[in-house]
Amino acid sequence: MTDTGSWVGLFSGGKDSSWAVYRALAEGLPVSHLLTVHPEGDSYMYHVPATELTALAAESIGIEHVNVSPDDFDAASAEDAGAQGDAELEPLEAALTDLAADLDGGLAGVTAGAVESEFQTSRIQAMADRLGCEVFAPLWQEDPVELAEAMLDAGFEITVLQVAAHGLDESWLGRTLDGEAFAELQELHEEYGVHVLGEGGEFETFVTDGPHMERAIELTYETVWEGTRGHIEITDARLA
Repeated sequence: MTDTGSWVGLFSGGKDSSWAVYRALAEGLPVSHLLTVHPEGDSYMYHVPATELTALAAESIGIEHVNVSPDDFDAASAEDAGAQGDAELEPLEAALTDLAADLDGGLAGVTAGAVESEFQTSRIQAMADRLGCEVFAPLWQEDPVELAEAMLDAGFEITVLQVAAHGLDESWLGRTLDGEAFAELQELHEEYGVHVLGEGGEFETFVTDGPHMERAIELTYETVWEGTRGHIEITDARLA
């Protein structure tokens, strides 16, 4: 890893991007900013639910926060997933280009939370190549069960925001992903193919506390269930 310039954490507030930032800090990488993309509607590239909570998370972590809003996205839908993924990357790359000009020593690299998604990782790597920076992706192609255990051992508190897979019912909404929950997810993987870390979009999460955070985030929410999928609607969020 380069020893000059600043790093930017690509940050959704979910467990994977949070783990990437946490590991970067543990490795001593100078992460100066967290950058959150707020897509409107479904996205091929980005975590969607409750990204507004990232401001609280960034405050708790103590790192400056940058937002890329839905207004920065091209309203026209691309014809296929690949083209849409490329189009969705454009506002992120533009934001990083602008940010790099203000960083002491320039942009050294970005953190990424991808585990197995070649679709996302290849695009982030290509973007980094264009920007002349590195990618720190500590979850990439690691064993999902071992990653889950590492997150729990480190003290991550992880809340389920959304589910959309066979075997995941309403009881999972708002649930804390502890050891028991991850054991159940392993069983659901065997029965239904659910990814233990939800890499295929089976579920989405938010980290409410961790060793890199000064204060926990407390959530108040209502549950919305739509028969085969559901999510929680955050009614209040605050730092403890």
